[in-house]
Amino acid sequence: MDTVTILLSSFVLSVTGLLVFIWSLRKRMFDNDAAAAHVIFSTGELGHGEEPAASDAQRAKLARPVPGEVKSVLDAGQHAEQQQELAARIEADRSSALVAFVFLACAMAWLIVASLAGLTSSIKLHEPDWLVQQAWLTFGRIRTIHLNAVAYGWAPMAAFGIAIWLLPRLLKTPLVGARYAILGCMLWNAGLIAGLGCIAVGLSDGLEWLEIPWQVDLLLVAGGALVGLPLVYTLQNRKVHHLYVSVWYMGAALFWFPILFLIGNLPAVHFGVQQAAMNWWFGHNVLGLFYTPMALASVYYFLPKIIGRPVQSYNLSLLGFWTLAFFYGQVGGHHLIGGPVPGWLITLSIVQSVMMVVPVISFSINQHLTMRGYFSKLIYSPTLRFIVLGGMMYTVSSIQGSIEALRAVNTVAHFTHFTVAHAHLGLYGFFTMVMFGAIYFVMPRIMAWEWPYPSLIAAHFWLVVLGFSIYFIGLTTGGWLQGLAMLDASKPFMDSVAVTIPYLQSRSLGGAIMTFGHMVFAGHFAAMALRNGPRRIGAALLHTRSTAAAPSSNLAGA
Repeated sequence: MDTVTILLSSFVLSVTGLLVFIWSLRKRMFDNDAAAAHVIFSTGELGHGEEPAASDAQRAKLARPVPGEVKSVLDAGQHAEQQQELAARIEADRSSALVAFVFLACAMAWLIVASLAGLTSSIKLHEPDWLVQQAWLTFGRIRTIHLNAVAYGWAPMAAFGIAIWLLPRLLKTPLVGARYAILGCMLWNAGLIAGLGCIAVGLSDGLEWLEIPWQVDLLLVAGGALVGLPLVYTLQNRKVHHLYVSVWYMGAALFWFPILFLIGNLPAVHFGVQQAAMNWWFGHNVLGLFYTPMALASVYYFLPKIIGRPVQSYNLSLLGFWTLAFFYGQVGGHHLIGGPVPGWLITLSIVQSVMMVVPVISFSINQHLTMRGYFSKLIYSPTLRFIVLGGMMYTVSSIQGSIEALRAVNTVAHFTHFTVAHAHLGLYGFFTMVMFGAIYFVMPRIMAWEWPYPSLIAAHFWLVVLGFSIYFIGLTTGGWLQGLAMLDASKPFMDSVAVTIPYLQSRSLGGAIMTFGHMVFAGHFAAMALRNGPRRIGAALLHTRSTAAAPSSNLAGA
């Protein structure tokens, strides 16, 4: 297949998609009041946001009516129905509380490990003689430990914890198969600890994102399979007729990841150029087909729940899902521009990278229109700040990725720190920010306890935003200058290294601020786990609150 055929096919596909979109508008498929978007709300819940991370003062301000907002008024029969539905939700939350807590506690531990390893490797880029007495602290190993602790520690543990908690709520039934998930969590963490130990002593498969030896990966495969079982069992017992879009995203992610991981780790199969193509097929797809759908599933649940309003267009959310599934599969090839790979493969990757604007714009429009008139609630909702900012970073990182895939831009940005900044914009600015917000929402439900120190939530937010801003701007600027210097044949290579030093120092400064923010977050999480501060009893649904005594031995959700 030649380049002209590929480009012509993509053009035809784009025009066809545009015609389908226009047809759907004429058929009123994008009506604001799609019934499917209401499935996450109980009777009378519209107009009443749910924000368990907010303090009493914040909660009172969140309850202020928005112009044009209609709050539900219930008669006696509807009130009784609401109480029954809320009781069922409490039971569903309680069924997943222990499992979700185990995953989120592991995520906290890996977040700190990954942050310290990342900060250490960052400092080594401009202070190469620092901490060189131990082999495992050399840059090649500590940076790889950082990557794997993020990719297989913090990120999946947080995503699994949120998914396990969301499933019973979305399916309106208690979690089934919790013991399999806990066993899977144990196997996964055992495999990750063993894998990081192998990397530390110099045993590695030598492929980015796939450094852990394949023999150890078997533990992660077994653990991941066990974690996926509750999804299957709980789906079989669901009490809803319609599967909300968040279930689509989570279900697809839990299906896609094992396939990606298995193919990427097949021993003695991928060699030479094929190995490079597979490596970036996996590296990009694990971000776009696992972390991205997990985060989008969270946004599509938590954002409407907090503001008490369904998503503006449910059909746009489905459009975003299917176009993500269709276009993302081959975008990793643009990392091989200039390499000894078939030209059609590179062109296909560039085309699909550019076509990713379709799901991204679908999501961005939906988020903006859903939040329109409700942006003032960002001031008072700790969870909403993280969720909305993360959603915005999804838009920015994806559009930047589409532009970066173009040959003219890739020529400058490739093999530079610019690409590193872009990767962090997706995995940190988008995914991690959304997970932070989701954890703030679910932990009071898991523990039946307030976040003890609300000021630490604000401190965490501003520390990570400030730190990441310094990190991203510095690394993006330095990376672009690095690329221009490497393309200048009149300059020695060391000039391209020297020009990055101030920006690498800014990266370490930003990373240090982010790490401090993570420690604040983890410390606050530990304080809640130890049940310090004010305690919460019962559901605390629709902004109700009780401070009476209750048994402290239960991990209760609400």
